[in-house]
Amino acid sequence: MYDLLYSHKKLVQIVLAIIFVPFAFFGVDSYFRAGGGESIATVGGQPVTEQEFALALQGRQNELQRMAGGRMDPALLDSSELRFAVLDGIVRQRLLVSQAVRSGLLVSDQQLQQIISEQPAFQEDGKFSRARYEELLRRQGMTPIGFENSLRRDLMVERVSNAYRATTIVPNAVAERLLRINAQQREVSQSVLAPENFVAQVKLEAGAAKQHYDAHQNEFQLPEQARLEYLVLALDAIAAQVEVSADEVKQFYEQNLKQYARGDERQASHILIAVDAKASAEEKQAARARAEQLLQQARKNPAAFPELARKNSQDPGSAANGGDLGFFPRGAMTKPFDDAVFQMKAGEIAGPVQSEFGYHVIRLTAVKGRGLEEVKQQVALDLKRQKAAKKFSELGEQFNNLVFEQGESLKPAADALKLAIQASSWVSRSGSENKLLNNQKLLQAVFAEDAVKNKRNSEVVDVGNNTLVAARVAEYKPASVRAFEEVSAEITKRLTLQQAAQLAAARGRELLAKLRQGESAAVTWSGAKRISRENAQGYAGPVLVGVFKADVSKLPAYAGIENERSEFVLLKITRVVEAEGVDAARRKAAAEELRQMLGQEEFDAYVTSLKLGADIKVQKERLEKKER
Repeated sequence: MYDLLYSHKKLVQIVLAIIFVPFAFFGVDSYFRAGGGESIATVGGQPVTEQEFALALQGRQNELQRMAGGRMDPALLDSSELRFAVLDGIVRQRLLVSQAVRSGLLVSDQQLQQIISEQPAFQEDGKFSRARYEELLRRQGMTPIGFENSLRRDLMVERVSNAYRATTIVPNAVAERLLRINAQQREVSQSVLAPENFVAQVKLEAGAAKQHYDAHQNEFQLPEQARLEYLVLALDAIAAQVEVSADEVKQFYEQNLKQYARGDERQASHILIAVDAKASAEEKQAARARAEQLLQQARKNPAAFPELARKNSQDPGSAANGGDLGFFPRGAMTKPFDDAVFQMKAGEIAGPVQSEFGYHVIRLTAVKGRGLEEVKQQVALDLKRQKAAKKFSELGEQFNNLVFEQGESLKPAADALKLAIQASSWVSRSGSENKLLNNQKLLQAVFAEDAVKNKRNSEVVDVGNNTLVAARVAEYKPASVRAFEEVSAEITKRLTLQQAAQLAAARGRELLAKLRQGESAAVTWSGAKRISRENAQGYAGPVLVGVFKADVSKLPAYAGIENERSEFVLLKITRVVEAEGVDAARRKAAAEELRQMLGQEEFDAYVTSLKLGADIKVQKERLEKKER
């Protein structure tokens, strides 16, 4: 049981972090059902509904936006490639869950409950809190049943994948050989033939630029664009007008310690004088007196605290370590001990603190994390947001009604809600430099026919972070092709460089042939560098590949390659230095890395075989219908 809990700690956190509304499972058949909506695909006769797909797509989009810091192009988040990738993920999960069920790789209710109860996010005072668990899931749009079965599914899939990854064997000899190849050094010089040096030799045919322009109109097309007027109703703007007192901020912080004190940890040592809670008053008094005596000794000589703990503490778990309890978060210890520690300053010695175990003399060794002072501004902002939420909801409804009912202008809504009408620069369907307007749903709304032709207000769109935006088209430019006169110089330059690159490559191959035949060639070489795959010394991409693909059975060896800048690079290898003995630790690490890589390849091949053997039907028109 412990191994299962330990190995899957991260998995629970990842499921929570993605904030993805999972599929609800009810028995083997319902592992594959998410309810509602028409199907966009079937796997073994079981439908993948539009609702299920939309939830998975939204989860993936949210994940990508977080990874990109919110700067991801909205068009990329609803691309055909992403849609098919999300569907492929759903199909993959279904097949693997089905295989796990058939193979008996199940996760029992008891195991699942134990895993969830061990997660700090779901605990209060170090113990699992059902209320906190349900509240946290509710905030993330999840239900306990949905989360638990999503986690169960992921654990089952992981067991299937581990069955492949864990059985892959990599001999030490193979790992050592790969390490030697990776560490092999080659002494190399280069000579770069740049296209710019051949421009003077290029003679473009008359009318070449115009011919290219006529044949490649799509290269010079400008998308439709619009300048917008828009209104913004944001919770933060409303919250900024709300006043909160210092006492309210402190109270709110204390009510939400788990949220704000995340990462707030203490390292402490203690001396325990044990006494049973049912002991007589005389026994308790004697234990307290002994603890007070040790407190005085510790305060007189703090450096002797570890020795005092070793000799006197009756806590068998920490006495041998000088009373050291290591770092622990708020709520990890018994409440009286916890309360005392989190009120102390680093280096302070306090006590006696009474708990159900007896009397503690405590020394706070170190503080790690955040207290109220560190997060005061965020706490105040969150409290203001909480107070402003009701007003935001009311104003949001009014905002929506005014924008729709007074569709010819944003002014009525602006006047009623005291909002400023803002103006944008040119935006296109693919995006805007303005983060507020860089929202795919909003851009689709403002480029809709009614908004463009009739200059009607767009719908009110939630662009995230409790911010509502409505816009209307102030000026519109349809899609067009740039005039030839505007781009002719650009085309001429591009064609000239293309032909110059061809001349450079031809000259490079000519020189390479002479060098390989031992003939004299007018080549100016750079200084030699000794490089390896581990330390490329500035060599990269196809050039680095070319260095190590070169036949070095006879030195000097020569190679030639075109790099990503369309330059032709001549290479001369004058020396090869093989790696010496391989360190055992590196060999073991390399073998493990290779084992994981090969295991993943075997697992991917297994999934591919499952797909080939499964009855999978995809309705592409449904999958792509929103991509316009």
